Amino acid sequence: MIRIIILCLGVALIAFIAWWFFGKHNFATENASVNSNKQSVDIVVKGGYSPEKVILERGIPATLNFKRTDSSSCLDHVIFSDFGINQKLPQGKTEPIKIDTSKPGEYEWACSMNMFHGKVIVK
Repeated sequence: MIRIIILCLGVALIAFIAWWFFGKHNFATENASVNSNKQSVDIVVKGGYSPEKVILERGIPATLNFKRTDSSSCLDHVIFSDFGINQKLPQGKTEPIKIDTSKPGEYEWACSMNMFHGKVIVK
C-alpha cells in the first residue's frame, strides 16, 4: 500500500514539474502610459515579473520601472541581452531602465539565472 501512495505522489510531482516548465501559462500584459512624449510601465518583481509582457510605442522614449519586493537572489538582476543591459535591482527600491524604442520588434528580458522572463514589444 505504501508503494502505491509513493508511486502516486511521484507521478503527481512529475506532472506538476512538466506543467510548470512546459505548460501554457497566461501572461499579464500592459500597454505603456504615454505622458509628455514619454512612456513608462511599472513592473513588480515578486516571484517573477508582473506584468510579463509590455507593449511600447515606437519612437517615444520609454522607461521600465522595476520594483523588486522578492528577496530571491535569482531576481536581483534583470538582463536585456538585446540592449546590453544587466541591471541590479535593489530590494524595496524602484529601478528605472531606459529602453530603446527606435526599432520595432520583440525583446526579451530575464533574471540572472534565466528562470523568469518577460518581453517588450515595440510597435
